[in-house]
Amino acid sequence: MTDRDVLSTAYRDVVATVSDLDADEEWLPTGCAGWSVRDLVFHMRGDAYRALVALASPAGTPPETDAVSYWTHWRPGTDGARLNLRMNRISASVYSSLRPILQSYAETTDAVVYAATQTDPDLPIRTQGHVLRAGDLVRTLVVEAAVHHLDLVAALDRPLPSAGAMRMVRETLDALLGEPLPLAWDDVTYARTGTGRAALSEHDRAVLGPLAERFPLFG
Repeated sequence: MTDRDVLSTAYRDVVATVSDLDADEEWLPTGCAGWSVRDLVFHMRGDAYRALVALASPAGTPPETDAVSYWTHWRPGTDGARLNLRMNRISASVYSSLRPILQSYAETTDAVVYAATQTDPDLPIRTQGHVLRAGDLVRTLVVEAAVHHLDLVAALDRPLPSAGAMRMVRETLDALLGEPLPLAWDDVTYARTGTGRAALSEHDRAVLGPLAERFPLFG
């Protein structure tokens, strides 16, 4: 499968995961502290819209980040992250249900996948103040969708992300760590701990040694 195929699968899996929730389930907590399922889907719709704009925004300058270094700009617990949490909660609450948010997310992500297939993967594009190749953007979108898929199912009995998407998350985390993870974690544990959703245990810290100071790798 190409990266764009993995992205298409990741997006469709998210839609399928939350398409039949009842009114109570859409307010269940997620792996993003302070966000309900509805809040997180609203946030993800914004991510998809940003991706669609990016794919139509040639930079005209060389890339200055890639699919790995892109994530070094995003850290949990910042003032910006807390403000974003509050804005999403207020905005998502305006809707009468999750359905219109999810429908818009599904439509937008379909458009993102189509735009990605029509864009040269080597084309430098601009997003969030950074320039990276379109192909690298696609990989960041897969990682984003997979990590948030895990967030969505934190309190839901629903399937996990596809193996292809989780493999890309692991590859990204290993690259940020600087070497393959020296712990026998499965992909889900690595994704949740590597992004600060779960804490390192004392055993983890002992095995990781100095590498433990790099966690979370992004968030």
